[in-house]
Amino acid sequence: MDNGLLDPLRHNTWATTQLLAFCGRLTSEQLNATSQGTYGTILSTLQHIVGAESRYRFRLSGLEARWPEPEGSTDLAELSAMVHELGSLWEDLASKPFDPDRTIPGKDREGRTFEVKAGLLVAQTLNHGNEHRAQVFTILTTIGVQPPDLDAWSYGEATGRFVISS
Repeated sequence: MDNGLLDPLRHNTWATTQLLAFCGRLTSEQLNATSQGTYGTILSTLQHIVGAESRYRFRLSGLEARWPEPEGSTDLAELSAMVHELGSLWEDLASKPFDPDRTIPGKDREGRTFEVKAGLLVAQTLNHGNEHRAQVFTILTTIGVQPPDLDAWSYGEATGRFVISS
């Protein structure tokens, strides 16, 4: 894979990890809050982010996750460990030659078969994480909680990839 994708993949992992850590300080009531137009509760959205990313990675690499279905986990530390492992696997995938035009066959949760290009799965991984993290932000602001800054600039500052020099 082109190393130009390392920053987007690393940002995705960092942002989800940061959001899980932030949400780990929420009450059970807050974790179970939802808002119109979002996927579901904060907890179910976090579970969905990790579960979908695991499935995308499996389709790209063929590597099965070594953990149970994330959608069943209510332990944010466990979800964070899954994200950490996914991040390592993305790093490994990004360090090898990558054909974005490779066709990957699959079957969705409704049993329908499909074919998708490998590059599109990477794009979907990044878009999916951003979309659902934004939905969690919507819920947080709806319940009066200021969400953390998780944009690429914040990632850059946190990792030294973006430096402001007055």
